[in-house]
Amino acid sequence: MQSIPMAVTDDVGWLASIEEAIDAVFRPVAEVFSTIVFFPITIGDVSFPAVVAWLIAAGVIISIYLGLIQFRGLKVSYEVVRGRYSAHHDPGEVPHFHALTSALSGTVGLGNIAGVGAAMALGGPGATFWMILAGLLGMASKFAECTLGVKYRQIHEDGTVTGGPFKYLPVAFHKFGKWPVKILTGIFAVSILIFAVAGGNMFQANQTFAQMRNVTGGDEGFLGSAGAALIFGLILAALVAAVILGGMKSIGATTSKLVPAMAAVYVLACLFVIFVNIGQVPAAFNAIITGAFNPSGMAGGLVGVMIVGFQRAAFSNEAGLGSAAIAHSTVKTRRPVSEGFVAMFEPLVDTVIICTMTALAIVIAGAPSLQAGIDQVQAGEGAPDGVILTSDAFATVLPWFPVVLAVAVALFAFSTLITWSYYGLKAWEYLFGRSKASEISYKFVFLFFTVVGTVLTFGQVLNFADAALFICAFINLLGVYMLLPVIKREMKAYLAERKRGDLHKLGAEIDEVESPRS
Repeated sequence: MQSIPMAVTDDVGWLASIEEAIDAVFRPVAEVFSTIVFFPITIGDVSFPAVVAWLIAAGVIISIYLGLIQFRGLKVSYEVVRGRYSAHHDPGEVPHFHALTSALSGTVGLGNIAGVGAAMALGGPGATFWMILAGLLGMASKFAECTLGVKYRQIHEDGTVTGGPFKYLPVAFHKFGKWPVKILTGIFAVSILIFAVAGGNMFQANQTFAQMRNVTGGDEGFLGSAGAALIFGLILAALVAAVILGGMKSIGATTSKLVPAMAAVYVLACLFVIFVNIGQVPAAFNAIITGAFNPSGMAGGLVGVMIVGFQRAAFSNEAGLGSAAIAHSTVKTRRPVSEGFVAMFEPLVDTVIICTMTALAIVIAGAPSLQAGIDQVQAGEGAPDGVILTSDAFATVLPWFPVVLAVAVALFAFSTLITWSYYGLKAWEYLFGRSKASEISYKFVFLFFTVVGTVLTFGQVLNFADAALFICAFINLLGVYMLLPVIKREMKAYLAERKRGDLHKLGAEIDEVESPRS
């Protein structure tokens, strides 16, 4: 998930009045709901959300139960992503790589840029170590939930797929009775839908416009006028429509090109900063390790820095929330656990690689704004804008890079927007039924709020949506725990077939039968 500071929207007469009125209504609701969802646990002088502890505990428990599959299975993951064991006519909508990039587009992005910068100010370089550890644990959670997402999916007559928690939660909770199943799965669906429309749509649209306006001259540029936001929103909605009207296949095809390109440009920029300051690399790693276990001067000491790292990873890669399982369930495969292996790459890429690269670039560059941000936190003045810290780090080597960063932020936001449109659609179908009219209605609503998002921020609505997304973690992981034996059986059977050499042979035989040579 991509959590970043709010954009400043056009403060124009009646629009501002509408925003203020809606925020006033939502403020007490959002505050109460957030207090419940993000209920704090206090250790010493440090408080952190219980949901973070729930996510991290799940990563530890699932990792142990599945025998540290995130380390043992990396080679298998690579083979599956390359399509080594796939058959052309496997049931599903998209290849393994497209499912991976679609899910990644919903997590890799603004949080990796802004969130890591804020984490460095809050927890110092040592937060990076705990962020990496949390990412490694999240790999096991993704493996489990995405295996289930495919295991219990439904393939419709037109070839489209409905899967993810909407299908495996009813199986997990069936012993509770009919109504508990409906209530728990229904709450999950409503939460996903709320975040899809607000956080995954309006917020991303708002940030896209804000970044493009900044890079084109701010209030004095051609996007600085009051009407520019509306026009930009209509254009953005048209671009989104061009992708999402084609369904998951269109989304997968788009993200399979967009996500690798964005990630490559960003990682190359990080590497450039690191190589220019290559002499500082040993000191940077020393600062990360030392800061992780001896964080002198940081608020909360060792526990505080650990929580900052864990929280940044949990809020970034969405492991355990169940959202990514919706995208992964559309994969073309006959073996559900194969997509579990693919899904492990998400936290690896999102947190272990990209977040770590960002942190290294910030620490090595040593821009004055980093220490200023740490001093700001120590003075009790809150966290600084993480985007500024990251941008300043790149600017020490590439003065023009903040412009590229602004474009990257816009592209990351766009990719998140189209992926969450699909997650929201599946929640809508669960709640209101699956039909062509229902699907068109949802997409019209989604595109309408894309336009609204460029004009208005609705800060309290977004706070409410953020809390709604994380309520999914409590429901989703409870269901995953109950189905862990199923996951383990699938995993053992798959690895045994691979060891015997049956996986590749079966895929070839299926293609030969279904597409015989002329």
